[in-house]
Amino acid sequence: MLLLNEGERDIEQIKKSLNVTTRSIMPQIKILKHEKLIKQEQENFSLTTIGEIIVNNMLPFLDTSRIVEENKDFWTSRNFDAIPAHLFSRIRDLGHYYLIEPDINHMFELPREFVDNIPKSKKIMTFVSYLHPSFLTLYLKTALTGAEISLFLSEAALNKIRKEYLEQFNELIGMDNTAIFLCEENPRIPMITVTDWFCYICLFNEEVRYDHRDIISFDESSLEWCHELFEYYRCNSKELCEITNNV
Repeated sequence: MLLLNEGERDIEQIKKSLNVTTRSIMPQIKILKHEKLIKQEQENFSLTTIGEIIVNNMLPFLDTSRIVEENKDFWTSRNFDAIPAHLFSRIRDLGHYYLIEPDINHMFELPREFVDNIPKSKKIMTFVSYLHPSFLTLYLKTALTGAEISLFLSEAALNKIRKEYLEQFNELIGMDNTAIFLCEENPRIPMITVTDWFCYICLFNEEVRYDHRDIISFDESSLEWCHELFEYYRCNSKELCEITNNV
């Protein structure tokens, strides 16, 4: 049925695409024809209207299953509290992603996949609650190239900046191409970033700890999904014009 969703096929095309014999496929075709899920016109088979409805509802389930099954241990051990229900139900939109496993020799560095791709980006939106010492240096350097940056901070990240990175941060916040927001809802995510060409997602595990297992995706659907997440954050955030070391 998934094959016929791409267009009508004759029996030889079906056998070739599915790598089956006539003997093995014909009983299945007869069942589908009997259930009025596919139809035959001369030599060609195609989906019926009800068959199209079933396949169109089947595809989201299959896409979601693929996302999870590719790295089941990762997905079943994540904390998803910070992702609103309407986006969590569309986790399949992350598309084809790569799981970044922690490198024990570089555990305390920003991930190479993240560091390499941020400077290549022209528009960047990042939420961060887990503030790495090199984070602001990287973003300040990228902002100086003219990239548009929207940075969303948790209360904990803001307090850390006040104590340790105030001068650097005020240089960043004073630039015309940057916008800084405080997330009043304080979502439980270490970091999530979407740019004009990739997204990078860090999630806490079930114990609400960051274990340095992240995902990166370049699919257009994943970028749209992340942009929607940031629109949700924006509605629960206030823009900052400056900060001081006063609490």
